[in-house]
Amino acid sequence: MKTSLIFQRFMATLLFAVVVSFACGVHAAEQEINEIKVEGNQRIETATVLSYIDIQKGDPFEQASLDRALKNLYATGLFADVSIHQQGPDLVVKVAENPIINEIRFEGNKKLKSEDLQSELQLKPRQVLTRTKVQADVERLQEMYRLSGRFSAVIDPKIIKMDQNRVNLVFEVTEGPETLISRISFIGNKHYSDDALQKVIRSREDRWYRFWTSDDKYDPDRLAYDQELLRKFYLEHGYADFRVDTAVAELSPDRKNFLVTFSVDEGERYKIGKINLQSNIPDLDAAPLKDTVTFKSGDWYKMSALESSVTKMTNELGNRQFAFVDIQPGVTRNKEDHTVDINFTINEGQKTFVENINISGNSRTLDEVIRREMLLVEGDPFNADKIKKSEQAIKDLGFFEKVEVKPQPGSAPNKTNIDVKVEEKSTGELSIGAGYSTTDGPLADFTIKEKNFLGKGQQLSLSSTLAAKKTEFNFSFTEPYFLKRDLSAGVDLFHVTQNLQTQSSYDSRREGGGLRLGYPLSEKWRQSLNYRYETSEITNVKPTASNFIQQQAGKRSTSAVSQALAYDTRDSKLDPTEGFIGRITTEVAGLGGQAQYYKADVGGTYYYPVADKWVLSLLGDAGYIHGWGGQTVRINERFYIGGDTLRGFADSGIGPRDSLSGDALGGNRFWRGSLELDFPTGLPEDLGLSAHTFSDFGDLWTLDNAGPTIQDVSGLRASAGAGVSWRSPLGPVRIDLAKPIRKESYDKVQQFRFSFGTRF
Repeated sequence: MKTSLIFQRFMATLLFAVVVSFACGVHAAEQEINEIKVEGNQRIETATVLSYIDIQKGDPFEQASLDRALKNLYATGLFADVSIHQQGPDLVVKVAENPIINEIRFEGNKKLKSEDLQSELQLKPRQVLTRTKVQADVERLQEMYRLSGRFSAVIDPKIIKMDQNRVNLVFEVTEGPETLISRISFIGNKHYSDDALQKVIRSREDRWYRFWTSDDKYDPDRLAYDQELLRKFYLEHGYADFRVDTAVAELSPDRKNFLVTFSVDEGERYKIGKINLQSNIPDLDAAPLKDTVTFKSGDWYKMSALESSVTKMTNELGNRQFAFVDIQPGVTRNKEDHTVDINFTINEGQKTFVENINISGNSRTLDEVIRREMLLVEGDPFNADKIKKSEQAIKDLGFFEKVEVKPQPGSAPNKTNIDVKVEEKSTGELSIGAGYSTTDGPLADFTIKEKNFLGKGQQLSLSSTLAAKKTEFNFSFTEPYFLKRDLSAGVDLFHVTQNLQTQSSYDSRREGGGLRLGYPLSEKWRQSLNYRYETSEITNVKPTASNFIQQQAGKRSTSAVSQALAYDTRDSKLDPTEGFIGRITTEVAGLGGQAQYYKADVGGTYYYPVADKWVLSLLGDAGYIHGWGGQTVRINERFYIGGDTLRGFADSGIGPRDSLSGDALGGNRFWRGSLELDFPTGLPEDLGLSAHTFSDFGDLWTLDNAGPTIQDVSGLRASAGAGVSWRSPLGPVRIDLAKPIRKESYDKVQQFRFSFGTRF
């Protein structure tokens, strides 16, 4: 009975407590906010804080509303800490504001400049400091160091507190050493060795002699580029199934080096089988287009030959007024006999026209300089080949670090916009040079050059050369689009003095100027017209010099007009491996001035790739000069052969010569040729060494009014030799050793030639 009574009292007490608690909860839920108080804010107005919480006086105290207000305040990024609580009938919002950045500094950085690091930061002075933004900026800075090859760089942000809730943000940088590639290996390659494939890719293993290149620094972007280079290499050699399975770069435990491994699947090598052309365009016979195919059955499969054939077909059809074509090369593999059949299918492409050409990224270069290199204008039929050529033409200007020309959808399905994005680079050049040549001896030069003057694409150059045997000053200005047409107009001023005592017992001085005008005749033909006026003087003639030189001592003025016609199919103007360049130059002097002569010079060079990096070149050149109006050709107007133009012989080493004084007198007629083979040395390519063997041959003869003391025998002179070239970090170096194998007794020989130059 007693236990039952106790249990009844306990249950009554519990029921009473539940009722009271429920009543209080109902009362609290129904209680309204009397006032909202904001505490802790210094810079930020109270009204601003209230606008973020979205709670007003008279609203009930609801936990969901309080949680939402707390989240909104944190989301502003203005506060380091926030709390919201009920204080009697009032709501108290307490905040701690994030500080304001007073200054951002960098300490410990030596390899990267502070201004370059600052430009990558998201945070700026006078902005609110947040931890998330600081961490994001740390990651940006580490990425900059990774791109510069320093993967062990450590960025430690420090916050220095100041008065008025301001801080200084200091990034302490430990740059660490450059993270280099210690090993590059390949897995799965059977037909090409690791050494051969390492020459294909851009990345290089760390070696002591690579101190002037960055290719031995690990770069993820370069690794992706290496995979593309491998793919192109194998496709060029017939491996149509080639693929790169993986390309992995592992950081060594000490974080100092990377180990790069490419896993490849070479597949089988294929030859070209059947070649078919199929036209799905009415009234278009595909058979005549077979002449545009750059390969034949039995050749090894080459992707570049396939692409070249498509380009030539597209151009040929464009010439036939088929502006909208879509040529698809189909490749059918015959794995039994390792051949691929190529089927070119010609479809009528969608009629698409250029709507707008949008140019961006050029803050200095005028739009018209870029636009005039485009082979398409608004309203033209869209042509992918012309897009590619336009991009290359803009790159060839040399004004931009990066050029990207991409088509984008237009306002309608049959319209295309072309976006031209460029990244400008410095086009000015201030160079001081020093070097040595066998011809001129020790030399120094100074050049100021601007390739994009005032952003108009104009070229301005002022240069000088001071050498033991030569002094030269030149000024040049070129407007590439004169009168807003494809006309290059220019003006030149020059002053040249030469010590020719060794060759011909006199010194020469020339000064004057000229005007130039060049224009294209077609894609490969170009012509230029020139006018030149100069005064020349033969001075310091030795008493023992030839009578033919002593008689010509003194000044003479020359007023001459000339033209040059050039034909160029080379694959590169700087380092050609195939193609031909030829020229025909004629000049007439006598339109004013004292000199009266006409001159002609015809020459050309053909380049042929014998094998990979083996290039055979054949040069031919011939010239003729003759006086008119009863005048003879002066000694400084004649041709001279020897030195660089006929290796194995000294400068002015062949041709007419005075038997008494031994002076070279030049000649009115000449021809010369050269056969040269350039090939790799087998040493690492990064050394920049290449070798060459050559044979030079030629002749120089005929003088006006030659006397009995003149030795002038027309006959073949020839030499053979070898040499080496080095693209050193201090400039180009070339050494040639040649031996004459056919000469006249009075010719002057020089078997060794050396030249060196540098710019810094």
